[in-house]
Amino acid sequence: MEHAEEALFRPVRAGNAFEETVERLMQAIRLGVVAPGERLPSERELATRLGVSRVTVREAIRSLQENNYVESRRGRYGGTFVNDVIPKSAPGKELGDIHDALTLRKVLETGAAEAAAGRSLGSAERRGLRVRLEEASTATLAEYRRKDSRLHLAIAEATGSASLTAAVAESRMRVNELLDTIPLLEPNLAHSNAQHERIIASILDGDPAVARQAMAEHLDGTASLLRGFLV
Repeated sequence: MEHAEEALFRPVRAGNAFEETVERLMQAIRLGVVAPGERLPSERELATRLGVSRVTVREAIRSLQENNYVESRRGRYGGTFVNDVIPKSAPGKELGDIHDALTLRKVLETGAAEAAAGRSLGSAERRGLRVRLEEASTATLAEYRRKDSRLHLAIAEATGSASLTAAVAESRMRVNELLDTIPLLEPNLAHSNAQHERIIASILDGDPAVARQAMAEHLDGTASLLRGFLV
């Protein structure tokens, strides 16, 4: 398993450190690189190998612990151990389906952000984007998916293309079916809200390149979580 560990516990990209850390830990658990009952590498070792802070590792481990994948033990032989029984992946979702849904979403939504930023938006459109951003930023856990979806649709609407908006809506329905099968992780939501701020700011500033890049980075974080929990 040494080579498998090296492959999984390699440095993550900086843009979505928390999400990719969760993905790597979930891959190690699901692939049996760290088997049920076995101990994960220490926080310090994981932080060094993944190239992230110990705070990021701690948040990722806490999220997995809250969702019954691992448990932390104190004492001389303590550490973080994979639970003997771990939650199963949601049935009925094939790898090809997930890849297809995420690829379509990325193409549509990065293009929508770029196109929206390239338009001269009216005052009502600009106000609408700010309102949807605020609603998503202040949403409770129970309403987050809906408010997040509405913000992404507002970005598509800001392109002025009804066809693109319809395509984004249909794509988001597919993605939401996947998202509804994985837990909401509060560190991810905080990170997503910060990314939303950057996306909307770049659209309102009329910067298509930054808008596209910011949206791509945002979607990559969601994709990391879906792959980690479902694949």
